[in-house]
Amino acid sequence: MARWRVFRAPWIVDFRGGRLIVDDDESLTIMTKAELYEFLAAHTLGVLGSISGEGVPQSALVGIAVTEDLEIVFDTLNITRKYRNLTSNPKASLVVGWEGERTVQLEGEAFLPVGEELTQYKNIYFSAWPDGVDRQNWPGLVYFVVRPQWIRFSDFDQRPPRIEEMVFGM
Repeated sequence: MARWRVFRAPWIVDFRGGRLIVDDDESLTIMTKAELYEFLAAHTLGVLGSISGEGVPQSALVGIAVTEDLEIVFDTLNITRKYRNLTSNPKASLVVGWEGERTVQLEGEAFLPVGEELTQYKNIYFSAWPDGVDRQNWPGLVYFVVRPQWIRFSDFDQRPPRIEEMVFGM
């Protein structure tokens, strides 16, 4: 179950359990999961944040694909810092889309899918990155999935700005 929170200065809107609570008479529309998926799916690059074993934040640009459940899929080699970081501490963040002051920030947990699940995620990845099919046999290539726990969509290219959050598992 996900919960949306919407912020539009100076109004705060909260969506819980199917009820919309508005602090103002202004009617606001809440971004749907399908609209958020559409935004994410339109992008093939994201900046991944992870934490090193020494507690140092590290970032990397990665090629991404997105599932209908808003999970982010990417590949990397098992000799990279992100691989070491995410296998020792699965907490991850991503920023996707920065043109036009529209972005998604996502925080969640990364995992390495296996078996049939891996095949399904690879197919999603290959739909965004067809050249990934050729890379899949590289030695040490792995596929990570980041399952979101928190997502924020921001659009500062409109007035008032549109800022919406989705919190998962609440």
